[in-house]
Amino acid sequence: MAKKKQAARQSIHLECTEQKDSGVPGMSRYTTEKNKKNTPARLERRKYNPFLRRVTVHREVK
Repeated sequence: MAKKKQAARQSIHLECTEQKDSGVPGMSRYTTEKNKKNTPARLERRKYNPFLRRVTVHREVK
């Protein structure tokens, strides 16, 4: 049998950047996938934060 290649797609977590500074309890996190070969840098997306009730910037965390 041939060896399985290491997958380029990887599951990542996006966490809100404004949540910690606001003092509101809870943390808005999203899970998605990205291709490590095409986008080696950390991912940033504008997503809805249900705790702050608005769209905020969510950044990739380790």
